[in-house]
Amino acid sequence: MKKFDVTALGEILIDFTESGTSENGARLFEQNPGGAPANVLSAVAHLGGSAAFIGKVGKDMHGTFLRETVENCGIDTRGLIETEEGFTTLAFVALKDGERSFSFARKPGADTLLTKEEVDYERIRESRIFHIGSLSLTDEPVKSASLAALEFAKKEDVIVSYDPNYRASLWKDEETAKQEMRSLLPYADVVKISDEETALLTDFAGVKEAGKALVEQGIKVALVTCGGEGGYVFTKEGHVHVSAEGGKPVDTTGAGDAFMGGFLYCLSQSGKKPAALSLEEVKSFAHFAAKVAGVCIGRRGAINAMPTISEVEA
Repeated sequence: MKKFDVTALGEILIDFTESGTSENGARLFEQNPGGAPANVLSAVAHLGGSAAFIGKVGKDMHGTFLRETVENCGIDTRGLIETEEGFTTLAFVALKDGERSFSFARKPGADTLLTKEEVDYERIRESRIFHIGSLSLTDEPVKSASLAALEFAKKEDVIVSYDPNYRASLWKDEETAKQEMRSLLPYADVVKISDEETALLTDFAGVKEAGKALVEQGIKVALVTCGGEGGYVFTKEGHVHVSAEGGKPVDTTGAGDAFMGGFLYCLSQSGKKPAALSLEEVKSFAHFAAKVAGVCIGRRGAINAMPTISEVEA
């Protein structure tokens, strides 16, 4: 028996989200906990799954806030390390019609300072699924830590889930981002990309061509999200479209992570390996995941915007 449904490694940070103006006209920013891997775990935990986080924060007010936040979600934080060498990573989020743009303070951010010796391998061993993004490949030593964790997960026969979550400003250039993001594909069983990332992760810009290419490379389940247009799921059996859920978005910051968390929750509850899933099962998981994302986008923030299973069912 596995102790955790999903363990994730990577960035956990503060999203300072634009929140109106002060009396004298200055922009105000709201402190929201975030970071894609942590968002995914929050979705899993809110739905009733068990989750653990591996990463690093600064020994500062923001790091303390993040630890308390994820612990309040029920996420295991024994793998979350505090450091005095770097400040907790910050992301400033501007919103326009519910869509967001980012500006990062991460030179260096504490999340980039995790070493392979500090990785909590026992959490990975105790998990059904190990989830990772690509932002832990932008800098050392966290890049080496991430690769070591992936090697360990594969050796222990833990399902590997990967969401690249491309952020252009955190990479040296697009070509470097392409090479590094594609380097994790051989480890992955489940991959989620957005329609804006298709050409970065494959040689195809088209959604259907990109999804098929991922499966041909050995990915057992490929998910391509298309914002308000829903998304597509791909397996060796073929592909199918899944409609978006929810109304007009308030804040899309955690939408993709909510979708991924919802999907991984279903996968973990099934007790199956991705290769054993039928296309119909994958479609039903993705339909549930779309509902999770649909609730999330109606709220501000990411970690605290994730819904419970009763809210999804309603």
